Amino acid sequence: MKLQAVATGIPWPSASPFTSSAKRPCMVAASTSSKAAAFSMLRDDHPPPPTSVAIKERWREYQGDNNWEGLLDPLDSGLRSEILRYGEFARAAYTCFDFEPSSPTYATCRFPKGSFLPCAGLPDTGYRVTRHLTATSGNAPWLPFSPRTAWIGYVAVCDDADEIDRLGRRDIVVAFRGTATVLEWAENLRATLTHLGPVAPRAAEPMVESGFWSLFTSGHRSLRDQVRCEVRRLLDKYSRGPAPPVSLTITGHSLGAAVAVLTAYDVTTALEDEGPSTTTVVSFGGPRVGNASFRRGLEEAGTKVLRIVNTDDIIPKVPPAGFVAEKEQGAAEAAETEEEESGAGWRLPNWLASKTGWAYADLGRELRLSSGRRTGNVVACHDLGLYLNLIVNTTPCVRRRYTLLAGHLSVSSPASSSATYSLTFQLTDAVSLSLVREGHHELLTGNLGVRTGPEAVRRNASPKEIWSHAL
Repeated sequence: MKLQAVATGIPWPSASPFTSSAKRPCMVAASTSSKAAAFSMLRDDHPPPPTSVAIKERWREYQGDNNWEGLLDPLDSGLRSEILRYGEFARAAYTCFDFEPSSPTYATCRFPKGSFLPCAGLPDTGYRVTRHLTATSGNAPWLPFSPRTAWIGYVAVCDDADEIDRLGRRDIVVAFRGTATVLEWAENLRATLTHLGPVAPRAAEPMVESGFWSLFTSGHRSLRDQVRCEVRRLLDKYSRGPAPPVSLTITGHSLGAAVAVLTAYDVTTALEDEGPSTTTVVSFGGPRVGNASFRRGLEEAGTKVLRIVNTDDIIPKVPPAGFVAEKEQGAAEAAETEEEESGAGWRLPNWLASKTGWAYADLGRELRLSSGRRTGNVVACHDLGLYLNLIVNTTPCVRRRYTLLAGHLSVSSPASSSATYSLTFQLTDAVSLSLVREGHHELLTGNLGVRTGPEAVRRNASPKEIWSHAL
């Protein structure tokens, strides 16, 4: 199920989410390099602070226990707060990364673990960073000006008693930044699927994007090993005795979103019964990661994935939609196409896609956002700051399915019961239309038209005219 929201306006608040910039004793001046300046995450135009309302009675719902049923349309205020909170953890991974190629500390973290979150502008989260994480580009060509290993994120754990009580559990967060180095860009372009582990290649085996898997598993001390070791250590420490339940939430933006999905798959597979109470991924602007078998493995392990997607952003639509495998019958979420909006309707048959090595499949639950203003600026549409401001400023819309029958219009909506209205035109064949609109439709008394805008559809309009008018 794909749910869409449309922003009613995108102001950029000047206040930081947790504290003003004047109260950030650790913040250093932003780099003067053009590359660092390109990342709006270093600016102070953050969204408003998330609410501090207690969620301990509903935390399992917000972690996806019921696949976020009834929470996305309209967007639940508690869930909105949680999405923003984890988005700020992902933003911190950008803020603390050294983007300056001429710096002796290029591609490392600018702050130590003890002061990491305060220096990132998050002083009052109740979390403590326990480990820095690095990723190694294993198969990309060597370049003298781009380090093969770079800092990519961190692990933090909630150890504040008040925050644990508010959340209803102890939360472990793993957060990843997006692409920053040349070698990481090179890995992104290696989009063919590869099998997980040394297995005999079979179409039914889980497969993921080669470049993402390389970044996740390469190096003497791979990113996969680092995360496994730290999560296991924290679970051993905090899961003993009459302790509150422990959740694992993995978040990231862009490349970090893809790595977050791989991390969730690996942790649930490696730890099995020793794992956390829940494992949830909250991703922002993430590309497609693996095939249908990989998606099925995530679902069977109980991993919940909430993908936040800007419909104007091209990154969540790659690899190209034409090479995405068809959803298998009985999948957890029914595939709702968006051909008119993004051209994503053409799909290869499963048997052909699997032979090409491009049998990607969408996974998890998707919350679609839109600024309502199309632009050719790919970087701006993909910006994490824009994503967070869209979440703050969006007005959720209802996806309605209109079925035109002879002389009648049947309207069904997840938020309301079905209703039938008489129309003045006649149709000989049944026609189905599916669209997303802001607001609600009206029956104009005496005119018996369907109002979808400033003017009603004229009498005796054809289905094509009604469809064009509604869009």
